[in-house]
Amino acid sequence: MAADISAPGGATIRPRSRLPRTFLDSNILVYAEDSADPSKQQKAIDLIIEHGRQRTGVVSLQVLGEYFSAVTRKLKLDPGVARSQVEFYSRFHVVEPTVVDILAAIDLHRLRGFSYWDSVIVHCARQAGCALLLSEDMQHGQVVDGVRIVNPFV
Repeated sequence: MAADISAPGGATIRPRSRLPRTFLDSNILVYAEDSADPSKQQKAIDLIIEHGRQRTGVVSLQVLGEYFSAVTRKLKLDPGVARSQVEFYSRFHVVEPTVVDILAAIDLHRLRGFSYWDSVIVHCARQAGCALLLSEDMQHGQVVDGVRIVNPFV
């Protein structure tokens, strides 16, 4: 762990701790655009910035598609602006599921009872080596195959 740093005037500055590799569900990205709930919006923006800065953020092709669909449909974001945001989010590690991944997600759905789409997300998070999956849509605190689901808005 990095040592504390003394700032001028004697204040102590603690370096930010390293975040674990974290999968961001589409709702995190959507909240960054949604001004209807300013506290959720700011939290989402902070998470995106910090995971981008530390290069610990992971998304999937599914998440990028869901983000585009939600912000253009629900938030009426201009499709060109939404496209630019998808390009920005593609700077995270992007998981591109294969047929093998889809079959594994189907098995997860069958065995654990998650929706198919949530199963794909959980499987992609695990495949990418994520310790955390940030999502508002799944059970907070649940651990699935070594991936802890966290709702950052609770």
